[in-house]
Amino acid sequence: MSSKVRAARVEQPPALMMSLPYDLIVDIVARVPRCNYPIVSLVSKSFQSLVASSHLYTRRYLSGCTEHCLYVVLSNDETCERHLCIIRRKVNSNRFVIIRSLPYVRNSGGCEYVAVGSKIYAVGGSPFTGMFSIDCKSHTVQQLPGIPQLKDGKVADIIDGKIYVITWHGVMVFDTETQMWDPVMKKLDVELHNMSYGYSVVVEDKIYLREVRRSFVYEPKESKWESEDMLNPEQWDDACVVDDVLYYYDDFYKQLRAYDPKQRSFRVVKGVEEVLSKVGLCSPRPYSYGGKLALLFYKDSDPKGTSGIWCAEIALETRQGGELWGEVQWCDVVFGPFGDRLFYLNTCLAVTV
Repeated sequence: MSSKVRAARVEQPPALMMSLPYDLIVDIVARVPRCNYPIVSLVSKSFQSLVASSHLYTRRYLSGCTEHCLYVVLSNDETCERHLCIIRRKVNSNRFVIIRSLPYVRNSGGCEYVAVGSKIYAVGGSPFTGMFSIDCKSHTVQQLPGIPQLKDGKVADIIDGKIYVITWHGVMVFDTETQMWDPVMKKLDVELHNMSYGYSVVVEDKIYLREVRRSFVYEPKESKWESEDMLNPEQWDDACVVDDVLYYYDDFYKQLRAYDPKQRSFRVVKGVEEVLSKVGLCSPRPYSYGGKLALLFYKDSDPKGTSGIWCAEIALETRQGGELWGEVQWCDVVFGPFGDRLFYLNTCLAVTV
């Protein structure tokens, strides 16, 4: 059989599918899980264009078919490169896959990543990297105006579509709608000593900032700073927020803990002891993921000590009596095990597409 005949037979199913009304095709594809789009794009050039179109994602939004996709930034210790990966869901396994269409980024101290809707913003770090955004619908990069002062700052998070960057000198604001920086730097009411090791989260439109052994709360609307004494003794590094509750791993007690700013109280998340028993030497890191927790950690995978990155998806529930329980919905190695090349986790982000 000639190659032309074989090609014609291969193209026949797409031709039949494309004979349907265009709007109907968009409706059908909009209901397909995002993780299957790479396969859909292989059907034909028409489907490849449809999967990359903004029209499809508008239809997903209007149809209530948007979903949270998990992305991670991995650093390669040998090449000093950072790669963006997306989780690929399958029936029996979930794996992070490097997005080859995106250029790698050189490792740069202080570079932070935040997610706003369907975009990921990279801010700060080396002045050579500048600032850019990644559209997770099409996996394309857009350069943005950067400011040199960002290299000594710490990205807090997103409030009302604005990125707040806290530096030793003040607070800088980037509006993701206008793609512009606020020309006026907001002054600090507190003295910050070491922002290089700072951590921050947002709870009820307030920024909770940890700086070495001190914790602060910043309210942008009133540009007001307060000390958060309840969190001062706690090592809430790499914390995340789900439903206005702060979650972090207590490295001393080997527990997943939660802090409720409204109640000003701490609770231990029960039901996750088996997962935590698998954790290696490095502390696990929780991330907010569509109302759930994505717990990423390293685990020894063989006697030689090579390790992979593991992920556990945890649904949260407050039971009678106020006890906080976590239900592990799946737990699996998502990247690795590593051979001679060592990757390590930089950060994880949940993007809505």
